[in-house]
Amino acid sequence: MTSQAIAIEQDRSTPLRLFWLTSLSMILIVAQSLMAHARMPESFADLAEQISPSVVNITTSTTVAGRTGPQGIVPEGSPFEDFFREFQDRGGQGDRPRRSSALGSGFVISEDGYIVTNNHVIEGADEVLVEFFSGRELPAEIIGTDPNTDIALLKVTSDEPLPFVSFGDSDTARVGDWVMAMGNPLGQGFSVSAGIVSARNRALSGTYDDYIQTDAAINRGNSGGPLFNMDGDVIGVNTAILSPNGGSIGIGFSMASNVVTRVVDQLQEFGETRRGWLGVRIQDVTEDVAEALGLADAKGALVSDVPEGPAMEAGMQAGDVIVSFDGREVEDTRGLVRQVGNTAVGKAVRVVVNRDGETQTLLVTLGRREEAESAVPASQPSPEEDETPQSLDMMGLTLSPLTDEIRAQLELDENAEGLAVMDVDETSEAFEKGLRAGDVITEAGQAQVSVPRDLEDRIAEAQDAGRKSILLLVRRAGDPRFVALNIEDTE
Repeated sequence: MTSQAIAIEQDRSTPLRLFWLTSLSMILIVAQSLMAHARMPESFADLAEQISPSVVNITTSTTVAGRTGPQGIVPEGSPFEDFFREFQDRGGQGDRPRRSSALGSGFVISEDGYIVTNNHVIEGADEVLVEFFSGRELPAEIIGTDPNTDIALLKVTSDEPLPFVSFGDSDTARVGDWVMAMGNPLGQGFSVSAGIVSARNRALSGTYDDYIQTDAAINRGNSGGPLFNMDGDVIGVNTAILSPNGGSIGIGFSMASNVVTRVVDQLQEFGETRRGWLGVRIQDVTEDVAEALGLADAKGALVSDVPEGPAMEAGMQAGDVIVSFDGREVEDTRGLVRQVGNTAVGKAVRVVVNRDGETQTLLVTLGRREEAESAVPASQPSPEEDETPQSLDMMGLTLSPLTDEIRAQLELDENAEGLAVMDVDETSEAFEKGLRAGDVITEAGQAQVSVPRDLEDRIAEAQDAGRKSILLLVRRAGDPRFVALNIEDTE
């Protein structure tokens, strides 16, 4: 075959190849679309019909004191104040107590009538009335509440078994999974909304927060209602929304079921929560703190104070970094608080700490957080001063030993020791990291300081060890925290 014939043959085959490639691409696109459509529910009707009998509307009644005057109507002292008070009295309001009602949602978790809702739905209620999907109404008893997770457990008495739903494993929920919320939004009753899991492990303001974020519509009145996965299992309790106008804008939060189940089990058994208590004050290990301590990674929980309690009895010290608790690695303070809180009271757990560059294992018998007394900062021994007190300007700080006069000004114990921060350069790293006049530095490099020479010696030791920063234990109104400051340019 001549070269010209070959060229003609290639020209003829090119359109054919392009046709098949285009066809194959179209087939792949259609296949992907069909697969995506197959994963998307055609309807939520079957699921809604299955779970509706287990979801309830909750109405609460509360007696509140009557108004003593026209508050909120006219300013106090206004010439119209007497007029409005007389008008209220004629209307029969006056100072008489009045009834206030609120609406919320909940769901039945057992055939004998246990119901889960939010604590804020029933808080302060004198009466709680539960309405079922069938229209049946039953009075409910409050078994127990947990304000920390905003969960409450109710109980109704029924002559026949009640339809109920089960908790699922919230840890298996993935961002992008379909979810469905059901409840009593704005008093409309038994309304269903659907969306996806938008985010996981959200924290709002609570110590034990573990929220699932969803774009399923959640409004006022949905509080306490369930968030379902596509298997009909409850993976969250609808609790809060983020909104500038009070209505749903697609940012709702449901407390994860793996948190709720532990709380519900304790409320059902004891009528109250019983969380483990370690007895330490902690803070996150930042990059500069890790460098100051010579740690390879900025992980764990740095112990800033050890008041009397389980940790002190086990030998834990301020400056220890908790890297493992009960066999589980500690990533940060939030994770440690949740791990401790979810551990049984009285259990002896192994806690691994990093102390002075070496790991130690302590055996701590946990107390009960609810019974723990307010933490009191550990007292500081009073060292003997071997030099005349003098001020020191270093790292943007003006420091002075504690005198009786300074102790009185700062309302410190007469035996308190350390270096008082008299002034802070507003352009310094120390100011940027929150140090202020009136703070007291009690430790540097995990050793006590009481005179300026102590701090200078600790800085020199850190520089000799090749450290770029030094860790300071700073107390403000008795509350301790660690701060790492750069010492590379310190003379």
